[in-house]
Amino acid sequence: MNVLVFAPHPDDEILGVGGTLIKHINHHDIVTICVVTRGVEPLFSEQAILETREEARKCHEMVGVNATVYLDFPAVMLEKEDRFKINESMLGVIQSTEPDVVYIPHIGDMQKDHQIVSEAAMVALRPKYKHVVKKVLAYETLSETGWHIPNVSNQFIPNIYSDISQFLEKKLNALACYQSQLSEYPNPRSLEAVEALAKYRGSTVNVGAAEAFMLIRELS
Repeated sequence: MNVLVFAPHPDDEILGVGGTLIKHINHHDIVTICVVTRGVEPLFSEQAILETREEARKCHEMVGVNATVYLDFPAVMLEKEDRFKINESMLGVIQSTEPDVVYIPHIGDMQKDHQIVSEAAMVALRPKYKHVVKKVLAYETLSETGWHIPNVSNQFIPNIYSDISQFLEKKLNALACYQSQLSEYPNPRSLEAVEALAKYRGSTVNVGAAEAFMLIRELS
């Protein structure tokens, strides 16, 4: 099975889908990560950008990701880009990798890049192109999913759970590669918070640890 994850920024893929990706790889599925943005000066120094790319390389190598694709749209400024360019770039990734399952960020996330990537993914995932994806799921990203203004339209309401009990430790080890992105607990982008969320999601379905998703579409 081919699996594709759209990550607005490096580390989103591990925060939201890390355990499930490791599970896919353990089942010999082909996993591709598409990182949509890249930091640009003056908001991010060239050294910081290269550091994050190296962290992503180490993380993906540790996990066993088959391929990492970078689209290099400007991070934290994605709303200034022509939407058709983002849509077309993401469509190109979908049509070239031909995934069976695609994971996208939750559209209700606070960070604007996450919202735009989610919207663009759904444009690119319209079932009218040569390759039709069988399953589309939205993932949660600690801080971005949980810190938005609470209302009905942006709530993350999971209806799919992936048992990652066997893979939680490896997920945490992979996330630790992103030292520049992690903070001390109780910051949500800490190893302790990620572990706590996994155990809470697991307790919801009576397993040791889980990742939760919203099923957007499935073709059986």
